[in-house]
This record gives sequence, structure tokens and C-alpha cells, in this order.
Amino acid sequence: MNLIAGYRVTLGKSQTDMAKLFGISLQAYRMKECGKTPFKDSEKLIFKEMLLPIFPDITIDSIFFNKKVSKVEIDSCEFQMR
Repeated sequence: MNLIAGYRVTLGKSQTDMAKLFGISLQAYRMKECGKTPFKDSEKLIFKEMLLPIFPDITIDSIFFNKKVSKVEIDSCEFQMR
């Protein structure tokens, strides 16, 4: 599980919930969470705002730019997309 997915799970949200929140399809959200397409700045802000009650010092950088994704995670993400 990558960092963004971990935060989503911490929030108790499904990928479907997040897709609806962002006004995009489930497939589009999955592509974002897997790192295939970037999150829009507005989506990053929404994600951060949702996390602030749990992590008051969280930053957009720590959510979206401080992640290391392994090949196993990428392969797993691709498998889920099929």
C-alpha cells in the first residue's frame, strides 16, 4: 500500500468515496492513487484538509512528494486496475 492509499484508509474512505469527493471516475482516482496521473492542486488541498484533524502538522509535500514506491506496489496497482 502506498502512502496516499494509507492516508485514505486512515480516513476510513474507499477509492469510490474519494472519486465522488473529487468528482471523477473510480478509474481516474485509481490512476491518481497509483501515481499514473497526478492529483490536481485542488484535490491535494482537499486531501490535506481531510487529514488535518488527525495530523495537524501535515503538509502537501509530506502527503504527495515524500513517498517511495516499490516495484511490488506498482505491479499490485496495475493488477488492481485490470
